[in-house]
Amino acid sequence: MTPVRKALSLTGAGILICTLAACGGDDGGKSGNANPDNSNAPSDAGTSASWILGTTDPVVSIDPAGAYDIGSWNLQYSIFEQLLVIPAGGDQPEADAAESCDYDDPQTVTCKLRADNKFSNGNALTSSDVKFSFERNIKIADPNGASSLLGSLTESKGDAAPTLVDGAIETPDDTTVVFHLTKPDQTFVKVLTTAAASIVDEETFPADKLMDSAKVIGSGPYTLSDYKVEQQAALTANTEYTGTRSGKANQVIVKLYKEPSALRSDIGTSKVDVAWRTLSAVDLADLGKTDGLSVLNGDGSEFRYWVFNTATATGKQLPVRQAIASIIDRAEITQDVYDGTTTPAYSLVPPGFAGQKESFKEVYGDAPDLDAAKKFLSDAGVKTPVKLNLGVPPDKYGDAAVQETNTFADQLKASGLFDVTVVSDPYEEYKENYREGAYDLYMLGWYPDFLDADNYLSPFLRDGGFFANGYSNDEVNSLLDDELGATDEAARADAFGKIQDITAKDVPVLPSWNGKNSAVATSQMDGVEETLDPTYIFRIWDVTKKQ
Repeated sequence: MTPVRKALSLTGAGILICTLAACGGDDGGKSGNANPDNSNAPSDAGTSASWILGTTDPVVSIDPAGAYDIGSWNLQYSIFEQLLVIPAGGDQPEADAAESCDYDDPQTVTCKLRADNKFSNGNALTSSDVKFSFERNIKIADPNGASSLLGSLTESKGDAAPTLVDGAIETPDDTTVVFHLTKPDQTFVKVLTTAAASIVDEETFPADKLMDSAKVIGSGPYTLSDYKVEQQAALTANTEYTGTRSGKANQVIVKLYKEPSALRSDIGTSKVDVAWRTLSAVDLADLGKTDGLSVLNGDGSEFRYWVFNTATATGKQLPVRQAIASIIDRAEITQDVYDGTTTPAYSLVPPGFAGQKESFKEVYGDAPDLDAAKKFLSDAGVKTPVKLNLGVPPDKYGDAAVQETNTFADQLKASGLFDVTVVSDPYEEYKENYREGAYDLYMLGWYPDFLDADNYLSPFLRDGGFFANGYSNDEVNSLLDDELGATDEAARADAFGKIQDITAKDVPVLPSWNGKNSAVATSQMDGVEETLDPTYIFRIWDVTKKQ
C-alpha cells in the first residue's frame, strides 16, 4: 500500500458526535442507514454490545475510488463487499460477494457471484455493478485512489492516463464476471480482495466523480450511519447483508485521533474500547502494565525502509550505497528506538512470505562492517567524508521515526565516512521533495495491499517504483514479469530470490525493519487478537464486547 497515508486534524481527543444508542437511523436503509425491521437480517447480526475503536489513521475518502490508505480501506472493508476476502489469520482468498474466482488461463479470471447479493438500500448486486465499480475506479483515477492496482485491465498510450481495455470485463449474465487481463498476472485474484475492488451500486454512485463520503452505501456487514470528517464514523449492522461476515455488534464507532497521546489517554475509559494504530513502543509497554487493559500483538508485515535517489550526485554512486548498507546497525535501531517491538529487515519481502530471502544479510552481514564500507569507497576512489542529505517526514511516522533517522545519521557520522545532514519536512512537502531530488536518502513505510511477495517488489523496483527514484534494471523488470506470469510456485520463488539478490547488490532501497500488528483492548473485548494479522485488515465485524 503506497505511503500516501496521511494526516488529518482533530480537536483535542476527539468528540463523540452522537451517543451509541442514538447514532444511526431507521429510513429503510437509504443513505447508508440500516433497516432494523428487515426480516432477512442474519440471526447473529448486532448481538454484541456496541463499542468504540480509536485510531490515528486518517480517512481520506470512504468512496472506494478515492482512497489508497489504511484508515480509509478499513472503513471500506466494513461497508462494502469485495469479490473475495482474506479471513483472519489466513493468506488465501475466500468467497465474499463471489462464490468463486478462478483462472481459466493465466490471463482470464472468471468470478461467480452469490445470487442473493444486495446493497443496504435493497438494490440487487449483480455482475453489472461489479463491472461498473471497476470501470468507475479506472475512469476517475483519483490521485488518492488505488486504480493502479487494476493495471492488468488497462493500457497506456504515450503520456495519457491508463484506460480500460475494450472487452476487459465481460458480464455474460447477472452472476458471472469475466476479467481478461492484458498480461499473465498471478496476483490478480489477490487484488480482488483489496478495497480497490469494492463493489458499489451503479444506481447510486456517480460514474465520473467521487461520492460524498457521508452518503456512501455498500453491501458489506455494516452501513455508514453517521460520518464527521476528521472526527468519527458510526457503523450500524447492515440488516440487508446476506454474506458470511455479519456484524456481531449492532453499532461500532470509529474515532479518529490526530495525536497518539490523546488516544493513549482515552483507551480504557468510556471513550475507547480498542486502540489500534498507532501507539509508540513506550506507550504500549506502559499500557501493558495497566489493570483492565491488554496489549495484543499479531504477526505484522509493516515495513520501514530507506530509498536512494539514484539521480543525485551522492545517490547515483553504487559504492556509496553499498557502503551505507554496510554501516547501518539495524539491531541498535530496533532495540534502542523501538524497544524490541520491531525486527531487523534484511530483505524487501517480510519473513513468512513465500519467496522471501535475506539477501542483504548474505551480502553485507547482520552487523555493521566498517572495513567493508571503507573498501567499497576506496576501491572506487570516492573521497570521504561523503556529503549526504537524509530525509524524514516527522508528521507522517511520528517521533520514533525522527529518533530512528537521527540514530541512523549518528551511525553514518561515527564511521567517519559521511557528512550527514538530516532534513525534516512536512509529509505533503516531503512527497514532492523526494521526487524532485531534495534528499539523497529518505524514509518511507509500507503496508501490503495483498499478501504476496510481488507487492513488496514490483511497486519499489520496476522503473523507479512509485517513488520514481531513478532506478531501473532490465533484468529485474524481466524477472518481475516472469514471477507474475508463473503458475508454478517454485518458479515464482526462484524469480523472487533472484530479484532480492540483485536488489541487495544494487541497493536502490535499503530495508530497515519489520513491525508487529499491535492493539490495546479492555478486558471486555473479544476477537481483537484474532484480526491482528499481516493483512492489517481490522475486521470490525468479528469483534465483540461483553454485555
